[in-house]
Amino acid sequence: MRGDQAERHQTRGEAERLLSGDSMEMGDTSPQQTREHKHPSQVEERYTDEQSNGQASSSRLTAAGEEEVAPINGRHTVYRVYKIRWFGLSQLILLNIVVSWDWLSFSAVANTAADFYSTNPSIINWLSTGFLFAFVAAAPATIWTLHTGGPRLAIIIASILILLGNWIRYAGTRTSPPSFGLTMFGQILIGLAQPFVLSAPTRYSDIWFTPSGRVSATAVASLANPFGGALGQLINPFLAAKASDIPNMTLYVAIISTVASIPSFFIPSKPPTPVSPSSTHTAPGIRETVNLLGRNPTFYLILLPFAVYVGFFNSISSLLTQIMTPYGFSETESGIAGAVLILIGLVSAAVTSPIMDRTKAYLPFIKTSVPLIALCYLAFIWAPGTRSLVAPYIILAILGAASFSLVPVALEWLVEVTWPVGPETGSTICWTGGQLLGGIFIVISDVLKEGSEGNPPFTMGKALIFQAVVSAAVVPCAMCLGLVGKVTRGRLEVDKGVAAEDREG
Repeated sequence: MRGDQAERHQTRGEAERLLSGDSMEMGDTSPQQTREHKHPSQVEERYTDEQSNGQASSSRLTAAGEEEVAPINGRHTVYRVYKIRWFGLSQLILLNIVVSWDWLSFSAVANTAADFYSTNPSIINWLSTGFLFAFVAAAPATIWTLHTGGPRLAIIIASILILLGNWIRYAGTRTSPPSFGLTMFGQILIGLAQPFVLSAPTRYSDIWFTPSGRVSATAVASLANPFGGALGQLINPFLAAKASDIPNMTLYVAIISTVASIPSFFIPSKPPTPVSPSSTHTAPGIRETVNLLGRNPTFYLILLPFAVYVGFFNSISSLLTQIMTPYGFSETESGIAGAVLILIGLVSAAVTSPIMDRTKAYLPFIKTSVPLIALCYLAFIWAPGTRSLVAPYIILAILGAASFSLVPVALEWLVEVTWPVGPETGSTICWTGGQLLGGIFIVISDVLKEGSEGNPPFTMGKALIFQAVVSAAVVPCAMCLGLVGKVTRGRLEVDKGVAAEDREG
């Protein structure tokens, strides 16, 4: 009994020391004030377990704005969040930005890069396709790393691969003649890094954030990835206006990636104490996890549309220049179109994610967004043919808004409906499906590309039709969510302090 008390006091003391350190950084609160919880900046959110006659009750807000939860065990337990979590989240954001920028470095200037390497744009497409297939190859290692070592180890592995890949790519541009093979090798190393940071946000938010902030945390870290792609599409055409600029463009991107990667080695692995009841949960082993997911029909209904839409986003991001330039648009105008797709999407996600954090209306949002995305792909068939920037920009803006808002909501709802499976497993499988299909879609689109006899020459109209048909085909999967199988929101119920309720769809 005394040992248990000592252990609780030791754990609480560790948390208080960290909070005291935070207060010293703020420069306005003493350690004693921290221990008494008198300063609102010290403890941003608190869960307090109190005696409740053995019955579980839902959470409530105190006058101080802190949340109290009465559990069934009757022990006094405090759950806190720590300001140091923002450091790790910021690092995830930076790495997702640079890894995506690296991915589209050459796609944004496909014609110029083809001249530099004395090849054609179809070969340059393999820099993007190989990157996506490398993600698939690294997916099993990613699941194991996040499951056993946590987000910190995954982030460090990604940083090392990003550093190596970028400088190897640069070396490939400096050989005489330029070595496409060496550049491809560096690109593949960066592709191997991507799953470690793209699949980490759900796991990181589960460990470091409370239920009221998880969707937003997942959104910020996950959507930083396409933001990096937007930077690449917007900036790289200016960095490489002609073939001789490719080495300097690669050098600038390598320097930025290096600066972004170095802080990874200093992030903490986990908070001193759990931030919520669900964060104390130990996920099943990998074999049991696979069995649980395999028997969950809701998982498949999320996986299919998620993978298809991520795949088409990867495809259209890689091929947008080749889609638009046959109709008289420049590489710069095509790059701006890609930036519109992504930046409008990020703004939309920034608005919708906090709303989803408060309302938890995941399912209605998913069922609204999926048909809208399919309609956008349908409308985009005719957009380049207008030879006006208005139609492509408007359609891509709507597509980006719907797609980017959907990603964090789908990922967080996936965690809820697959509970008690660890959040890293489902998200990694979904992202892997998206990268795999993205690579396949790029290859198919390149095959469907018209030759010099096309009207106009080298148009990708057939590829856009293929894109629209497949996008529409997966809409029924989303519409069946909640109607097929048993839907639970286990993690949310645990955090509320009540027993999980099964809902028959």
